[in-house]
Amino acid sequence: MGQASSTAAIPCRRETIRTQRSSSKSRSTHVVSPMLPGENHESPLEVIHEDADYISHLPDECLACIFQSLGSADRNRCSLVCRRWLQIEGQSRHRLSLNAQSDLLPVVPSIFSRFDSVTKLALKCDRRSVSIGDEALVLISQRCPNLTRLKLRACRELTDTGMEGFAKNCKGLKKLSCGSCTFGAKGMNAVLNYCAAIEELSVKRLRGITDGAGVEAIGSGVAASSLKTICLKELYNGQCFGPLILGSKNLRTLKLFRCSGDWDKLFQLLADQAPSMVEVHLERLQISDIGLAAISNCSSLEILHLVKTPECTDLGLMAIAERCKLLRKLHIDGWKTNRIGDEGLIAVSKYCLNLQELVLIGVNPTNASLEMLASNCQNLERLALCGSDTVGDVEISCIAAKCIALKKLCIKSCPVSDHGMEALAAGCPNLVKVKVKKCKGVTSEGADWLRLSRGSLAVNLDAGEAEQQEASTSQGGGAQDNGIEFLSIPRQTAPSASIASTSTGRSTSFKSRLGLFSGKSLMACTLRKLSGGNSSSRHG
Repeated sequence: MGQASSTAAIPCRRETIRTQRSSSKSRSTHVVSPMLPGENHESPLEVIHEDADYISHLPDECLACIFQSLGSADRNRCSLVCRRWLQIEGQSRHRLSLNAQSDLLPVVPSIFSRFDSVTKLALKCDRRSVSIGDEALVLISQRCPNLTRLKLRACRELTDTGMEGFAKNCKGLKKLSCGSCTFGAKGMNAVLNYCAAIEELSVKRLRGITDGAGVEAIGSGVAASSLKTICLKELYNGQCFGPLILGSKNLRTLKLFRCSGDWDKLFQLLADQAPSMVEVHLERLQISDIGLAAISNCSSLEILHLVKTPECTDLGLMAIAERCKLLRKLHIDGWKTNRIGDEGLIAVSKYCLNLQELVLIGVNPTNASLEMLASNCQNLERLALCGSDTVGDVEISCIAAKCIALKKLCIKSCPVSDHGMEALAAGCPNLVKVKVKKCKGVTSEGADWLRLSRGSLAVNLDAGEAEQQEASTSQGGGAQDNGIEFLSIPRQTAPSASIASTSTGRSTSFKSRLGLFSGKSLMACTLRKLSGGNSSSRHG
């Protein structure tokens, strides 16, 4: 009976198609849709007209996910298709970057009427232009009460009053990043007194903080329990942030770059108040072994960067190694002072057995310390040796023989030759990438031979002349300048249009949502239902 009913359905369906073709006034092109799984293979193929508008039947949530996978320019084009797309595109845009010039104020209401779901906002002004003032910032905070992240760049017209008004309206703020702004300690204290959920604070060149005995200290306020990351850069009077650092009970990451003042005293006070500290970055800072000894009391420390801190010696590094046994990443830029060498590195090899990443710039280790590091630190996966006069073929051979877990190796401006490349060909079984830069002894023939010997190994050779090291492991320099790719920090850039645009960064949760489309399950299911509904209405 199944065959009889199927056979009887064929003439009826064909007759319907003929009727539609004869009644159509305009000639249309037909497309044969593919056979879907589960359909009767004996039945004829479905005929679908190209003029069928399936996109208009997609759920708003589906369109929103599609828009979120596009870049800023494509999203702007999609918003011009129709009013529905304009509305969905605006409501699904959570990141927004605005050109924060003074003429932004009149259009703030219209911008945030369209983009009413923004939670991450960047306000950037050109240094030659006049930035927005307090009125615009307060108005934005009124239209975006759910803001969780704010980035301010070169907004020189903002004052303490504007920051206080913003903080009162956006109490759910979790991350604040400001650079080259002119508000002062009162504005920063207002944020910390009203935003109880703030977790990350980044301050660079805050020009409103003046030096002198009457300078106002910046405290932790209601953010004492929530603040987890503090980053201070290029602050003339960074010491006024001392109460904030000391009052952050759950501080886990502290980064200090080129901030004036003696920091040994602060770290001596901090040691007992920040037991959960796991990451410390210090660059061009006045800190000595006294400060390192105080940091060593943070037994949970996992990441340490010492960049151009000439007063730090082997004694301070030994104190860190003996007490911070969970250390996983260690970056040292010795600045050619030779105050950190074998003794400190041998202590690291003895106590920090979980070390996974080691970067030595302007440090001169010998075979004695490198052999112990290679033998004891069995989890070492990433190693960079830059600007070292003592790392030659013998040291590279030692690394090749004993660093079994090593995956990435960077060598720059070291007296290494093709013999060292030959040693790498026979060792480091897990090695996947080697980068050699400005090592005069390594020739293109040696690099080619290494590639042929290890077919799966990526070899990058830059045989330029060796130069004096001016390396820094801070963002925008350091490891990147020295060609250490595994240390580069990905940046999320947000292109700003004349009025508004979005960043193209993708969050992890967003990627997981897009995973629905990788198997085409959601899209295929939706289109299948729509196709079935339209077919029945057209052919029924």
